[in-house]
Amino acid sequence: MKIKCLRGPAIIALWLAFAAPLAASGDELARPAASATRPKICLVLSGGGARGAAHVGVLKVLETYRVPIDCIVGTSMGALVGAAYATGTSTPEMEKIIEGISTELLFKEAPPRQELSMRRKQDDYGIFFGPEVGIGGGKIRLGKGLVTGVQLETVLRRLAKAKGYYNFDNLPIPFRAVATDLVTGKAVIFSDGELANVMRASMSVPGAVAPAEFDGKILVDGMLTSNLPVQTALALGADVIIAVNVGTPLLKREELGGILGVAGQMLSILTEQNVQESIAALRSTDILISPELGDYSTGDFDHLMKIAPLGEPAARKVAEQLARLSIPDAEYAALRERQTAVVAPDLRPVDEIRFEKMRHVNPESARKVMETRAGQPIDQETLNKDMRRIYGTGDFEHVNYRFLEEPGRRVLAVDAVEKSWGPDYLRFGLGLSSDFSGDAYFNLLASYRKTWLNSLGAEWRTDLQIGHTSSLRTEFYQPLNAQGSFFIAPHAGIERRSATLFQKDDRIARYEMNSALAGVDVGTQFARYGELRLGVLGGVRKPKLDTGPQTLSPGEDSVAEAAYRARLVLDQLDSVHFPRSGWRAGLNVYNSNHGLGADNNYTKWDADGVAAYSFGEHTLNFSLKAGGRVGSDHLPRYDQFQWGGFLQQSGYATGQLLGEKMQYGRLMYYHRIMRGTLLEGAYGGISLEVGKVGHPLVPGNPDGVLKSASIFVAADSPVGPVYLGYGRAQDGNSNFYFYLGRPF
Repeated sequence: MKIKCLRGPAIIALWLAFAAPLAASGDELARPAASATRPKICLVLSGGGARGAAHVGVLKVLETYRVPIDCIVGTSMGALVGAAYATGTSTPEMEKIIEGISTELLFKEAPPRQELSMRRKQDDYGIFFGPEVGIGGGKIRLGKGLVTGVQLETVLRRLAKAKGYYNFDNLPIPFRAVATDLVTGKAVIFSDGELANVMRASMSVPGAVAPAEFDGKILVDGMLTSNLPVQTALALGADVIIAVNVGTPLLKREELGGILGVAGQMLSILTEQNVQESIAALRSTDILISPELGDYSTGDFDHLMKIAPLGEPAARKVAEQLARLSIPDAEYAALRERQTAVVAPDLRPVDEIRFEKMRHVNPESARKVMETRAGQPIDQETLNKDMRRIYGTGDFEHVNYRFLEEPGRRVLAVDAVEKSWGPDYLRFGLGLSSDFSGDAYFNLLASYRKTWLNSLGAEWRTDLQIGHTSSLRTEFYQPLNAQGSFFIAPHAGIERRSATLFQKDDRIARYEMNSALAGVDVGTQFARYGELRLGVLGGVRKPKLDTGPQTLSPGEDSVAEAAYRARLVLDQLDSVHFPRSGWRAGLNVYNSNHGLGADNNYTKWDADGVAAYSFGEHTLNFSLKAGGRVGSDHLPRYDQFQWGGFLQQSGYATGQLLGEKMQYGRLMYYHRIMRGTLLEGAYGGISLEVGKVGHPLVPGNPDGVLKSASIFVAADSPVGPVYLGYGRAQDGNSNFYFYLGRPF
């Protein structure tokens, strides 16, 4: 890849600098024929984030006036619009592509949850919040950006018609893109490369989007050194430059409130300095267009359709200068036909899929998550999904690809960059709940995960939880092949938890239960669909009646535990917190066995299922759960089904229902009342619930059919889902509820 460096300031900015092109209609204007020889006209497009949507409004006017464009230079957003136009994407095509573009689409880069491995899906059922942070050498290490750019590159590939590696002089319109070398502080001018990667490098906003890496250089947004790259156009030999500046204006005095306002102003001043240097380099024959974009900011990606037309009036202000550059209809039509000629995608099969050398991850395991295969034609959409799936394994900070032409071979080279803050990670969790009538709980969680302890991907995970349930658990997960389809998992844990017993609405007793258990599971994963585990465990439980009548005592102070267990999970939900499509099913069987040394002989089972279906912003969610015993042996008092609470027979207090058997069904409806960006948004909903708890532990408690309903509002937040609800049962029980974390 050929790059040229120009000196400039190196600034690290938390600045969003990406948007997609929009088009706006313009009036046709007939112009007299131009001379046979004409000047070389170069279009210079500045960075400006979402404000850069106005570039396409300018392009529409240039087309109206039949102004020929012979070369394009762009920075950040300008590089995106410029690359799309230079590769033959017409303005109407740009409009169609970006109709569905939003902040969520651009920056919510995790693959669809259905495509994640079961190992990663199961984390969603905990109370975790935020991303994992690296830990090593006694230090906590953070990622290089809020997002990695994987999803961004998927959108960029749709914008550029030329797929693969190109010399930019050979594009329908010669093109240059500008990025910044984060180490040297110099501007980097791209004259060739894979367009999606180049566009991403030009807009890799430090702190927001992880830097791109090319030829050993760490590259970030070009706005830091050359936001309006007039000098690059001059170097291309432009006789006339049409420069479009959509940069963010400086804040007014009254807008400089707080540290963020001051920091933002400093960045704007530094960027504005290089813009003014570029404007000063313009000649009398050049044209400067500065759209008036009002209060729209660089991050207004959900308002692109409103920003795009604002480029048109600005371009028409220089109509007289543009008119002098106009060429005849036939000549312009022939030029645009050549510049928009369809570039046939190169779908030839590859002879090899090659991963660059990795420090920890086994390339074979990453290759196995791909659906693209050597020897088969390339499908662009499948390849895009492959990149997201590889990223979704959680081992990489960035994933992209290149096609290499080697003697007699075509190679798909996957650049999967391992997390620089791995391979050991720390993650935290928080859960809070209250029914506003005396029961309030909290749990704090810390999870330490060591990955890639060997070439098959062994993982050692330890979780420490403090609160209503306090526990320390550890598991060593050892895949038995590179695909990870079979595994063995020894585990151990200690736990202390409490349970309140009710007689109707009155709290009459409290159990304290301590346990220390260890065991080993063997299992298999069904690709991304499910997991089956079979195992054996043993240890000791110490149930204790803390308060209440001795008639409710759980029995012996210490109980020897030894059991076989089986667990089957199938999971294709699109989200755990607010599922809008998909399904999940689970089955657990626990056989406490005298033959293994257990004091109690019994078999307990439970099963559950959920399915979600959406139409527009409306969702129906169906859920079933049931459990009981197998055979005539009763379940011990400390291991019966405890039920009740928000969305678990709403109206009753949390854990109010306790017995040997339970059946439950729930129909939920919720409506998305606010869309999220990186989060899932806000919802309002209701539930209708019916259930039964058989053989209640406390005499007199309800054992018939129970009916209840709830109404709630909920929202995703940086620390987990938040719910506020009210539930009422048919028999008059009612409660208000607050939850931070999953309530069900």
